Amino acid sequence: MKDKVLVVDDDETVLNMLYKIMKSNGFLVETESSGIVALEKIHAETYSLILLDINLQDMDGFQLLQSVRQAGITTPVIIISGRKEDYDTLYGLDLGADDYITKPFNPIILAAKAKALLRRSQGSLGTNPTLLSAGPFEYNTVTMRFYKNGEEIILSSKENAIIRLFMDNVNRVFSKDALYEMVWDNDIVDDSTIVVYMNRLRKKLEEDFSNPKYILTVRGLGYRFVA
Repeated sequence: MKDKVLVVDDDETVLNMLYKIMKSNGFLVETESSGIVALEKIHAETYSLILLDINLQDMDGFQLLQSVRQAGITTPVIIISGRKEDYDTLYGLDLGADDYITKPFNPIILAAKAKALLRRSQGSLGTNPTLLSAGPFEYNTVTMRFYKNGEEIILSSKENAIIRLFMDNVNRVFSKDALYEMVWDNDIVDDSTIVVYMNRLRKKLEEDFSNPKYILTVRGLGYRFVA
């Protein structure tokens, strides 16, 4: 069954271009120019991926993304925006986006990123349930759901990939280069991206964000997950 993608952009030219790119790469594609209607669709239907513009006429794309994540919807989201400022990129990632691509973009690169993101988000599916346990945490490798003390913690696609890696390798130190390779498939990201994701996870996992005891920074080396 083909993966279904929702493309949200109020520029008709860009919307048509994204539709053609994704359809030619084997996706089922729905398009929407209204952020409000797109949000209703996301709540009502299941999508494998969302391509989201920020500058929508009726609703800010960041607001839409925040609403989606607050509702516990973990569908991978790629922001596609004409804004090139680092602040916008980091803000989008902090709200729960899985990737951020600026316009103009290379159609080949966009399709490759979309496919890689779907592989990562769906890569843990299998037929035999496996429950990983470490301290107060549990991770189901089939449903890809993560729990602390029995309560589910909602994770984005990349947060999910990081936690799976950590749960498989408790107490192991991962360098930033290793995280780039294992989580981002060597996509070009900078150190600040890693920091954003670790801070997001700490906010979700730690009792005291300023004094983490589960996700530790190993100075000069990287990060270690302990439980």
